[in-house]
Amino acid sequence: MKLYEFPRSGQSHKARLMLSLLGLKYESVALNGQEGEHKSAAFLAKNPFGQVPVLEDGDIVIRDSQAVLVYLARQYGAEHWLPLAPAAMAQVMAWLSTAANEVARGPGLLRMHHKFGRDINLAEAQQTSANLLGILQAQLARQQWLAGDQISIADIAVYPYLALAPEARLDVQPYPAITGWLGRIQSLEHYVGMPGMWAPAATA
Repeated sequence: MKLYEFPRSGQSHKARLMLSLLGLKYESVALNGQEGEHKSAAFLAKNPFGQVPVLEDGDIVIRDSQAVLVYLARQYGAEHWLPLAPAAMAQVMAWLSTAANEVARGPGLLRMHHKFGRDINLAEAQQTSANLLGILQAQLARQQWLAGDQISIADIAVYPYLALAPEARLDVQPYPAITGWLGRIQSLEHYVGMPGMWAPAATA
């Protein structure tokens, strides 16, 4: 199994984290974004959008971080990662959509702006983030995990850019249900993080 990724990418971290939590061995192929490796003909043959992560599992090639989570959950994970019951599965899929939309357009863009200098609509990203934090706080105040009483790929999909809130200049401390959830994920066996992520000691 191979994971094509950027080491500082939150999208790539979703795949790394899921692979580790499932105890799966894989080869990390770190692409050089500055040299445009993700736009090379060889990589575009794997993902014509030129985006990471891409997972290769034998002859199977999966693009998009949410799709990678779905594949790993169904192929290698216990049912709680992606429940088969239609209503429960729909709850998970709704949060995958949130990860690709509000999380990416809020905390994800703010991190790109403050850490990497990308020009964005700052006010819009800040408002999206504020709305998202309020919704997540309310959801996680009712239950420990986003889509039910057990962890699922919904949590893994949303986690990285919330954990990277310090690099987005977002303060999650006023949201105790969110910080409790971050802590629960970080305490999982085989958890792997990345530089810049929120940690209780760093915010004490």
